[in-house]
Amino acid sequence: MASPTVEVRVVIADDEPLARRGIRQLLATHRDVTVVGEARNGVEAVTAVRTLRPNLLFLDVQMPELDGFGVLRELGTAEIPAVIFVTAYDDFAVRAFEENALDYLVKPVEEARFAKALDRTRNRLTSADALAMSEKLAGLFALQHSSRAPTAARRLVVPTATGELVLDADEIDWIEADDYYAAVHARGRRHLIRESLSSLERRLDVEQFVRAHRSAIVNIERIRELRVAAEPTGETVLVLRDGTRVPISRRRREQVASALKRLSG
Repeated sequence: MASPTVEVRVVIADDEPLARRGIRQLLATHRDVTVVGEARNGVEAVTAVRTLRPNLLFLDVQMPELDGFGVLRELGTAEIPAVIFVTAYDDFAVRAFEENALDYLVKPVEEARFAKALDRTRNRLTSADALAMSEKLAGLFALQHSSRAPTAARRLVVPTATGELVLDADEIDWIEADDYYAAVHARGRRHLIRESLSSLERRLDVEQFVRAHRSAIVNIERIRELRVAAEPTGETVLVLRDGTRVPISRRRREQVASALKRLSG
């Protein structure tokens, strides 16, 4: 006998527009799913859940004002819908979610992994498992409070025509925004991944990488020169070892200067 179907009403909570758009696109092919709302931070997420009453929440762990765990604490077990966590980290968060049998997605989100998590949630929504979710989430709070901060990513996994390529952080020269993707320049090649620069900036080691511009992250070790153009433009650029010129925005000049001081020290 086939399982009964349930309309899946979704709220997407993530501070990155690219991440929200990506989840919307992945949900578009599922006819039983309706996105009823979005939230740009934790406070908006709490409001959206209470007013729109979704039965599924895609919840980013790292958000301003109130993080994902704070959202769940604010709602309380009685108001929490089924949750699929979205995280840029693959250490503490993943271990905690697995121990509590909760669904999670690691950025950049893979389509096959996404479909699997959604199918699992559908099954829970039509079974008694849904009633036990709030207790499992409550158990996660205790783990989160006793955890240490996530460690910086030492590797990035990028898709290729033949599979996936694992890049050590040391191999990356710089990363640029490219529409809905990030272009990772490494080993003399350019690799596209579906992840925002803000997400990558949070994942990468701040001692090794610096955000030079809203559209560029640079490996500090690859910087050969900081060059200031003559007036009237006065544009400041980083010249990398391979000759690539990366502009520095005015608001990030101090941050880049501090990174260069660490390099010289």
